[in-house]
Amino acid sequence: MVWPVVRAPYASKPEESRGRLHVEPEHAVRSPFQRDRDRIVHSTAFRRLKHKTQVFVHPEGDHYRTRLTHSLEVAQIARTVARALGLDEDLTETVALAHDLGHTPFGHAGEDALNAEMAPFGGFSHNDQTLRILTRLERRYAEFDGLNLTWEALEGTVKHNGPLRRGDAARPLPPSIDEYNRRHDLALDRFPGAEAQAAALADDIAYSNHDLDDGLRAGLFALADLADVPLAGATFAELAQKYPGIEETRLIHEAIRRMIDRMVGDVIAETRRRLAAAGARSADDIRGLPEPVVAFSDDMRGHAAALKAFLFERMYRHYRVNRMSLKGQRVVRELFRLFLSDPDCLPGEWRSLTAGPGEAATARTVADYLAGMTDEYALGEHRRLFDIYSST
Repeated sequence: MVWPVVRAPYASKPEESRGRLHVEPEHAVRSPFQRDRDRIVHSTAFRRLKHKTQVFVHPEGDHYRTRLTHSLEVAQIARTVARALGLDEDLTETVALAHDLGHTPFGHAGEDALNAEMAPFGGFSHNDQTLRILTRLERRYAEFDGLNLTWEALEGTVKHNGPLRRGDAARPLPPSIDEYNRRHDLALDRFPGAEAQAAALADDIAYSNHDLDDGLRAGLFALADLADVPLAGATFAELAQKYPGIEETRLIHEAIRRMIDRMVGDVIAETRRRLAAAGARSADDIRGLPEPVVAFSDDMRGHAAALKAFLFERMYRHYRVNRMSLKGQRVVRELFRLFLSDPDCLPGEWRSLTAGPGEAATARTVADYLAGMTDEYALGEHRRLFDIYSST
């Protein structure tokens, strides 16, 4: 097959893919990485992201980010970086769209609660759960479970934040990643290709800027509070001077888009500098480097860290967010304990999966069921099971 796209020598190339665990014939007009991207978009797990929290629980309002809108925003930024650097845009987009598939309802609060409940059974992490979805839980095809993505897509998704074994070989791997890696070695001690690195930086850029936007919209902090945050404060001050009297909603949008543009421009410039210094001539050369090649400059890294620190203190730890988080944790915790003690309360298709030997198998099935829930579905299940006046 021929897919005529010009790429840099260090880009991942579909014609050189290490293939899929289950061999499939190639498509006449779509590259393997295009097919990976399309399989993500058509998956059930991707559709569920529409009603999963980014920071705010969905019923708080219709205009705040969800995991779906966040993933789309990450993909847009990642493709911009990929195109500028000559990377494979389809693989970059695949990793960007897949990176949050394993998140529980209620964001990181839900994940923390489920991880605590699963501690006796190997724990829970959204990265591990994402691989379970991609290789096992999506049941759409006649010949295999999962989506049967290419090695590059799975490697990039699992390692989008870096190696899992580097410098700490004794650290246990998440159970599903460990199990799958024994069948299909994902080189967990090395960095992923540049496409996955681009998706990871796009994730940082998207969530920091868009959480800032959502925090201002929700009234968790005010524009004046950003004065001492280096990149944000300077950008808002510059625009207020350029457009005196501009309405606040326009000012916020103008500032956010400029901050994203400056961060993206910095990533592209710094990555080009690192590529030139490294002399990488293949995707495997990128994987063999001792540090990521797609990165912020030192100055921008400091600006990004300052913005994250501000958001952590003024948004993620805000009492309103804390209250929502505690509610979400309680819902996840109580549902897990009920289903683990009485799996007959699970829906039929899930109850049949608890037939395996031992409590650990039941716990993992319960975790899969809970992790796949949207915020609204989890709240509904909790109401149906704990409110004696609710219909079942």
